[in-house]
Amino acid sequence: MKRVPVAVAVALALVGCGDDDDGSGQSKPRLVVSAASSMTEALNACSAEFADATVRLSFAGSDELAAQIRQGIKPDVYAAANTKLPDALHDEGLLGTPVEFATNDLVLAVPAGSEIASVDDLTAKGVTIAIGDEAVPIGSYTRETLGELPSAEEKAILANVRSNEPDVKGIVGKLTQGAVDAGFVYVTDVNAAGSDLKAIELPPVLEPEVTYAAGVVEGAKHPEQARTYVDELLDGPCADALRDAGFGAAP
Repeated sequence: MKRVPVAVAVALALVGCGDDDDGSGQSKPRLVVSAASSMTEALNACSAEFADATVRLSFAGSDELAAQIRQGIKPDVYAAANTKLPDALHDEGLLGTPVEFATNDLVLAVPAGSEIASVDDLTAKGVTIAIGDEAVPIGSYTRETLGELPSAEEKAILANVRSNEPDVKGIVGKLTQGAVDAGFVYVTDVNAAGSDLKAIELPPVLEPEVTYAAGVVEGAKHPEQARTYVDELLDGPCADALRDAGFGAAP
């Protein structure tokens, strides 16, 4: 018997759930939001305040969540850490018109107390690095940044990569566990890690444009509430939570 991948099975379970009783005997719609893992803290902090539905959040790499939608899973909202994936799903007829709602900054992250001070230090022999898989936005942004370096420096850094992670939380985990010396993540992930990590800003010439986009999934069970949730990523409790976490406003 063919096995269903764990992530897909979890998504199916979330999407298949019914509505919730709000405690007054009235049933509230259950809105399923699939979102990039870099938004975990912000959306967990704000979604309970969403008035129109009970929100169920599913976090993973943006590419993995897009693949689930292509496989027939239908959350109500899809929110990605780039614009490329939402645009592609829209072109395929699987997502409504995407809305850009936030920006972020790619940074070099190291454990607190590390002597690494710049990207140049990543070329040293023995330095270990974690980056995102090429298919996930954090990995794509990282490779875009490294591609701006002189070829020899780019090759030396990539030679020190010891882990390609499926989402940004995997990179953070490697850093906080002491499994690697450095990693490329979003500044919001360093903020969420508290005193465990420190962020090293990239020179402006190396900074990629990191823009987040979201849309209502075609065939969503609750499209009206989904549209409201997406609107509130721009102006509402979740927009406020994103700003508090360190995300920038949409361009």
